[in-house]
Formats: sequence, structure tokens, C-alpha cells
Amino acid sequence: MGGESKNGKVPLISKIAYGFGDVGCNFSWMFVSNFLMIFYTDVFGISMAAVSALMLFSRFWDAINDPIVGGLTDKTKSRWGRYRPWLLVAAPITAILLVMTFWARPDWPQNGKIIYMVITYCLLVLGYTCVNIPYGTLCGAMTQDIDERAKINTSRSVAAMIAIGVLNIITVPLLSKFGSHSAKTGYLTVAVIYGCIFTACHFFCFAKTKEAVITPEKEKISVKIQLKAVMQNRPYLLALVGQILFGFTLYGRNADILYYFTYVEGNASYYTTYSMCIIIPSIIGAACFQPLFRKLNNKGRTASLFALFTGISMLSMFFFNAKESSAIFYALSGLTQFFFLWI
Repeated sequence: MGGESKNGKVPLISKIAYGFGDVGCNFSWMFVSNFLMIFYTDVFGISMAAVSALMLFSRFWDAINDPIVGGLTDKTKSRWGRYRPWLLVAAPITAILLVMTFWARPDWPQNGKIIYMVITYCLLVLGYTCVNIPYGTLCGAMTQDIDERAKINTSRSVAAMIAIGVLNIITVPLLSKFGSHSAKTGYLTVAVIYGCIFTACHFFCFAKTKEAVITPEKEKISVKIQLKAVMQNRPYLLALVGQILFGFTLYGRNADILYYFTYVEGNASYYTTYSMCIIIPSIIGAACFQPLFRKLNNKGRTASLFALFTGISMLSMFFFNAKESSAIFYALSGLTQFFFLWI
């Protein structure tokens, strides 16, 4: 089993294993983010209004269960630590929920479809939270060395970008292959495959990492005092607004891009080409993030500058399309992805 040495160094296998945790997360959640909406509307036969309402409600549901799960993980005590046991237990359960979410019966009545969609999706969000929060917190429990934590997070970022690129490249062909006779069979089969990858990656992360830092018990502070402190913290509020805008850009683009290639460009296979064009800029951006930001004096101003470049690149894409101006369109896509990772 991997662990932290006396000088705070973390073995390479532990860094790799931690990165694989995010590979698993992306084979689950990026599949959901990029393909679930079009599955609901085009395969399951649920109205866009109902799907949109669910997505809005799920954000509030996420805001409720996140702090609850976070509190539970901090109170967990076991021979494996506080956070690693959650990967072992919650990952296979979440994989089952992923499969259930992509199990469609288009012949059901509309109300039955909506009820099934709401229950399975909300359970999936909860399951993913039970994996992702302890996984994200695990890094701080592996070592107290700042440089080692930066390397661990770099491993995570690079692994995530590779996973996202691979997933986006192979998913449409897999859906076509397994769904040649029935689209619902294609989505269900891919969900089973990705659920197995999700579970295996977190089992590997559990097996080859170790919680070497004893995290102190957190001081209990009332919600009223916390909210008062937040409202008086102007930089935090600005960062919060920025994160909300970031979420609109990231998740909005991920949810709409397949619709765009399918119904505007007229060919869903363009999505695979698009994904191939952004994978290299994604990996380069993720690998360079920590070293470059460590050398910069004003990280906030730098991030703002890259946000500006992202906006310019995205707006420029409006004037081109994949069918008639493919070279420029895909070049701008890669440029947008590179800048977007630095925000």
C-alpha cells in the first residue's frame, strides 16, 4: 500500500492511484453531464421542460447533501481512515445508480417517466457526492507537504483531462455500436461499462493511497456566524459569483454541445472530432497549471486574463462551424479549452 514517508514524500504509485480516482469520476459524471439530457429527451422520451426543471432542482439538492456528506466523512473513523472507506463502499453503489439512471422504458406514461427520472437522478447525485467529497478531501490527508500536494493535484488534473478526452472520443462510437438496433440498449451498455470503470478506479485509489495525516476535529460554528462571515468577505463573494458563472459556462456547454452537433451541424459524429481536437490542449493546460501559477505574482489577475481569452475564443467560434470552416472551428475549440482550464 502507498503512503507518506517521514519527509512528507508520497510514492509515485499513490499519486498515480489518486489520479485514477478522477478518471473514475469523469467516466461517471462527465458521461452524465454530456449525454444524460439528450438521453432523457431523445431516448427516454421526456419533455425538455421536465428535464430542465430537474436539472435546476438538482442544484438545490446538491447544495443540501454536499455539507451533510462532508460532515459525515469528517466524523468517520475506521482502520482505513476517514475518507478512503467511502471510496470502497460508495463507488459500487453509485455505479449501480448510474446504470439505473440510463435504464429507459420509453413506453411508460409521461408521469411515470418523470417520477423515475427524478428518483434515480437525485440518488445518483447523492451517490456521486458520497464518492467525490471524500475523494477530494483525501489529498490533504495524504501529506502535509505543499509541493507534494501540488504534484498529487497535478496528477489528478492530467488524469482527469485524459479521461474526459478519451470518454468524449469513444462514447458516440460506442453508443452507435451497441445501440445499432436500439438506442436505449446502447446507452445502458455504455453505462454498465463506465460504471465498472468508475468502481475499478476508486478501488485502485483506495488500495494504493494512505491517510498519513491526522486531521484535527473541526470546531463547531453556528450557521448564523458562518453566513455573517461570508457576507462580510468580499473576495469570497466575488469568487462565488465567478464560480457560478464558471458553472454556467462549463455545464451549459457540456449539456448543449451534443445537441448542437446533432441538430445544428446535422451529424453527431462531429462531437468525436471536436473531442479529439481539445484533448491535447486539455492535457497541456492541466500539466502546466501548477508550475506556471507558482511562478506568477498575481494569480487573480492572471486568471482574469485567461478568462478574457476564453471569452474571446468562444465568441469567435460563433462565426464558424464544423461543416464549412472545420479547421478554424476546431482550432478555436482547442484554444478555448486551453484557456478555460486556467480560470
